[in-house]
Formats: sequence, structure tokens, C-alpha cells
Amino acid sequence: MTARLETLIDQGTGREPADLVLKGGKFFDLVTGELVSSDIAISGDRIVGTCGAYSGKTEIDITGKIVVPGFIDTHLHIESSLVTPHEFDRCVLPYGVTTAICDPHEIANVLGTEGIEFFLDSSLETIMDIRVQLSSCVPATHLETAGADLPIEKLLPFRDHPKVIGLAEFMNFPGVIHKDPTCLAKLDAFYGDHIDGHAPLLRGLDLNGYLSAGIRTEHECTTAEEALEKIRKGMHILVREGSVSKDLHALMPIITERLSPFLALCTDDRNPLDIAEQGHLDYMIRTAIENGVDPLAIYRAASISAARAFGLRDRGLVAPGWRADLVVLDSLENCKAEIVFSAGRKVTHELFATRKLVAPVGLDSVRARPVEAAHFGVPVTEGETPVIGVMPGKIITEHRRYKLPSSGNQTVVDLSRDIIKVAVIERHGKNGNHANGFVQGFGLTKGAIASTVGHDSHNICVVGVDEDDMALAANRLGEIHGGFVVVEDGRVTGEIPLPLAGLMSLEPYEVVRDTLHHLRKAAYALGTTLEEPFLQVAFLPLPVIPHLKISDKGMVDVDRFALI
Repeated sequence: MTARLETLIDQGTGREPADLVLKGGKFFDLVTGELVSSDIAISGDRIVGTCGAYSGKTEIDITGKIVVPGFIDTHLHIESSLVTPHEFDRCVLPYGVTTAICDPHEIANVLGTEGIEFFLDSSLETIMDIRVQLSSCVPATHLETAGADLPIEKLLPFRDHPKVIGLAEFMNFPGVIHKDPTCLAKLDAFYGDHIDGHAPLLRGLDLNGYLSAGIRTEHECTTAEEALEKIRKGMHILVREGSVSKDLHALMPIITERLSPFLALCTDDRNPLDIAEQGHLDYMIRTAIENGVDPLAIYRAASISAARAFGLRDRGLVAPGWRADLVVLDSLENCKAEIVFSAGRKVTHELFATRKLVAPVGLDSVRARPVEAAHFGVPVTEGETPVIGVMPGKIITEHRRYKLPSSGNQTVVDLSRDIIKVAVIERHGKNGNHANGFVQGFGLTKGAIASTVGHDSHNICVVGVDEDDMALAANRLGEIHGGFVVVEDGRVTGEIPLPLAGLMSLEPYEVVRDTLHHLRKAAYALGTTLEEPFLQVAFLPLPVIPHLKISDKGMVDVDRFALI
């Protein structure tokens, strides 16, 4: 290390040429908010010089350009991009996202430790710095059958892995508040390390109890008022804008210079089609500035504030001694990445080609029993029927009740009120459970949509107007080993295989992107009005939590969303 330090010092002082120098541009100083004209000298993976003139073994002219620190996505599930970590790396890094803090919660709920190991192995080979938080909620709920169970004993062997940051989003906030022993065991084991939060709508004294367990970050805020309370109580708020959960506009009032040290950005769940059409964190930055947010505030949230929230003390500023994760932009307002550097390496196709691939896992994880149209029947009952209410742009749903029409002894769909059927089918091969119900808000007038991406337990979820089409869609998922399927009038009109744990494609992200474009058209042909119908299907299995009614056992005491 001494020789390396000597090289860093010599190149920083200018006694010898730097490995790389960016010349002629400006950098955005996230301390003062100034644009500083300066060369930027890089030695290996470190910045060694700013605010001066340097010569380099390699020099790149960036006249007229602005350099900012690499962006940090502070909370995401790479599985929701529908591609492997290697393809996510290749897809997102060119947009300036040099660090991604992921929770392999989805694959862990299907494959358990095998899924976590796959992500950790992949994180050692990517160009982007992928950091992993250990999934805290596997299974995520007692209300559904997951593919795995990860008590604290199975998590501890991963704790000292060089890519592990801490414990991932602690979703079971009722369990924390009511001191569930399994929750406390995990919190106690990671107390003092980073523990990520997940507590939608939690306020008041219950929030205080949740935070007293050592939880410090939160990505589930949907209003500025909620976010401010949590900031006042010491939480670092991760402003989220994904493919379904879109909270950026609602939280813009808190993205100020004063509050920016307590903010970061995240996508949570974003697919390659949205990335291609809009961008990634660059889209959030661009949109915020367009809507009047101070550039200093949003760029701080995208880098230095994010790094500090998660204990990444080596990145987030353009300054000597800091990791050379850099993005060369056309302007702060446009936030278009023209050149990206990851740990001092210019991101190119040739650089991606140097990576070692990691063998896929979970290629036989879809083990659902075949179904028929009769399996989707809902017997007539007295009174009103529970119905899931979809809220566009949100993963939370409403618990609604309606008097529905019937035919014979069966309750049927009501297209006049946009109420169709939904079913969840156990696909891990454990018990063959099957639950039916109704959902409102999809806009379907015919056909069916089915998915093996079904948060959080990832069973088959299918919505539809016609039971025969629903059966065809669900069975087709077994034939392609998982994915999304669209069926119209007895024929498959669109599909994308996701054979890796039923969650991710083995194809390049460009293929996934193009296939999603066709798949979206097939879904729109059924009449859906949702911008992201497939991810909306994927989030339907989440339990509703009306008014946060929590039992003394630490479990949410409500109906199982609207399933019967």
C-alpha cells in the first residue's frame, strides 16, 4: 500500500503525470454550489487533483462540459429491471449511476440463500459498484406461501461479505412495534450497522418506537408532510421514482438546500423500457430541476448525501482522495451523461466485455399445478364482495366493497365498474394453494394478464375478464419457466420469459426492452388504462393495511387484501 500511496501523492502534487486528466471543463462543487473551472486528475481509481492544471498519461478534452460525482441509487431491487445484475450494470451505468444499493428481496423470497449468493457473486464482477443489503423479510408475510425462509441464522454468514452494507428494508414494522421475537433477533444482530427502513404511513409514537430499533432510512414516503416528520425524527429520506411508485413530484417541496443532507434518490423498481424512454436517476434530477428544485439540492441528494447515509465514505464529491466515480454532463439542467467513469475507468463496451459472467440459478422455480377455467370461480355470498382498488402510480391499494352481479351460483365480473377477476396461484411447489377475488382499476375489457413476478412471495398472479384466458395465461407461465403473459380470445398475444427464478431474463437488456414494448401494446389491446400494467399486476398480492390496524401480535389485522 505504501507504494500506492506514494503514487497518489506524487500524481496529486503534480510531481509526476496523472494516469488520466480531464481538461478544459468545470466541476460542480457540492459544498459551495459553484461551477469551478479546473482540470481533474485521476490516479487509478482515485481523484488526486482539482483546482489546478495537470498533465496526464492520458488526457481527455471536456471543454464546455460539467463534471459531477457519480449517482447513487440508494434502494432498488435489480430483479424488477427484469434482467440479471450484469445486464443491469450494462443498462444503467451509462446513465451515470455508478453505485447501486440493492436488496435481493425478490430472488431471496424464491430461492433463499442461493439467490443472495447469486447477487453477491455478481456484485464482485460488475463494473458498477453494486452493494447488497441482506433481505430482512423472507418470507415477507404469513398470508402467502413464499419459496424460502431466511431466519437470522441464515443471514449472519453473509454479514462480513465485502459487498454487504447491512440489513435491507425492514418491512414488518408491526412486528417491530409489537416486539415480534424473529424481528428483534434480526434487529439485534445488526444493531449499530445500517438497517434500512420501510414504513409507509407510519407516524407518531409508533414511528418513534420503530426508529428506536436503530432504523435510519425510508423510501416509502408519499407526502411531504410524512417525509418532514421522519426527517425531524432522524431518518434519511430516499425520494423514490420507479415504474409504478412515483413519489418525486409529491416530495419536491422537501428537496431544498437546507434539507438535502438528509435526502437521497432511489428507483426501487424500474424496468428497461422506462429506462430507455426516460432514463434512470438522471430522469429524476432533470425532472426536479424542470420543476424548480435547486440543482445543488438534487445533485447532493444523488451523490454525497446518499453516500453518507449508507456509510460509503469514499465517494460523492469531485475532490482529491475520493473515488473517481464521475459523470461528464452537457449541462446541469439536461443531466445527459456523455462520459461516465467508474472507479477511474472510462465506461465503454470494451470495459463491459472484461467482466466474468455468473451462472444463472433457479431455472426450474415455477412448479405450479396446471389450472382450468373452473378454478377461477367465485361462489355467490351474501352482501358485498371485497375488491382490490388499484391506485395508478402507487403500489398501495385500497380495500373496497361492492355488490357484484352473479350468474347461477357464481359471482361474475362487472365491466361497467371496471371490476374484473384476480387470482394468486402458489408456484413454488409447496401446497398448490389458489385464491380468487376481484380487482378494480385495470381497465381490461377482455383477455387476461399473468405474471410470476408477484410481490413479495412471487407466486403467479393473474388478472382477467375471461376464465379460459386466465387459465391459458397461468399455464403458459409454467411452460416458459416464468415471466409475463398476455392472452386475448384464447391465444397468447404477448409474452416475455423470465426463467431466472421466474423474475429475470437471460437475454440482453435490449431484447428485454424491445419485448416489453410489444408486451405493453398487447396489454393495451385488452383495454387497460394503466401506464405499467405488468408491474401493477406484480404488486397486487401485497396486503392492504387500512388505517394501520395492528394486532397485539404484531401482525396487520385485516382481510387478505380482497382475495376470497
